[in-house]
This record gives sequence, C-alpha cells and structure tokens, in this order.
Amino acid sequence: MNQNEFMKRAIDLSREHMNLNHGGPFGAVIVKNGKIISEGWNQVFSSHDPTAHAEIQAIRKAAQNLNCFELTGAEIYTSCEPCPMCLAAIYWARIDKIYYANTRQDAAEISFDDDFIYQEVSKAIQDRKIPMQQVLRKDALEVFKEWQNKEDKTLY
Repeated sequence: MNQNEFMKRAIDLSREHMNLNHGGPFGAVIVKNGKIISEGWNQVFSSHDPTAHAEIQAIRKAAQNLNCFELTGAEIYTSCEPCPMCLAAIYWARIDKIYYANTRQDAAEISFDDDFIYQEVSKAIQDRKIPMQQVLRKDALEVFKEWQNKEDKTLY
C-alpha cells in the first residue's frame, strides 16, 4: 500500500463509523514498515468517552498490538489534522510522522472547532478559561522523589 491508500482507508473509516453513529467523521490508521498495525475511528458518541478520538483509539490499539508503549518508526494517517489532545498523544507515542487530510479550519466549518484549545494551552495558567488551583504540592513531590529513587522504574 502507498500513502494515498493508507489515507483512503482513514477516510473510509471516518465515513463508515460516522454513518454508524459511533462519533464524528474522523478516522485514523497507524502504519509501521509499510503495513497497517491499527485502525481507529471516533467513538465519542458510542463509548460516551470525550477522549475516544480516532487517533487516540488507533494509538491505543497499536500499542496493544505491538505490546509496547512507544511507536517509534510508525506513521499515522488521519482524516483530519489532529486536535491538541490527539497531537499530544502522537508526541507521547513517539510516532515519526503525521499525514492528514482535512485541516482544523475545515473541521471548524462543520462545528468541530478546536482552535480555542490550541490557544488555551499557550496561555499562562491564570489566564485560562478553566480555573486551575494548586493543592498539596509538597505531598505530591514526595511521590516524585520516590519515583526518582526507584531502581526498577521504566523511563518513557
């Protein structure tokens, strides 16, 4: 398969599962060594999970299929430019490259406007729409110190 075929599959997944009312019109496939290792589609409606975006679902399945938490060497094909949550997950998964079809502006035109989240992330904590308050930092730092000294930890 080639890039167009991988993207076509992501787009087909978006259409198919949108029509099954699983969620919005979004699909994704993850490819490694020229083969699809996982597929995902938006399942926000069907799972009652606001984080069940196509890219997140595909990342979860790829990690399970490969039995690892790192997807170095993989590429993701997504029917739309990833939202901030999905983009962050792609970075955490260490995926090498992102291919996308629709832009976030295209998504905004059909009421999937994530731009405000992109803007919120870059704001100072005190300027964000959702109030944030720090509580019990000293107690939480103790756990971080335990992690730092833990001899059998796995870094990621």
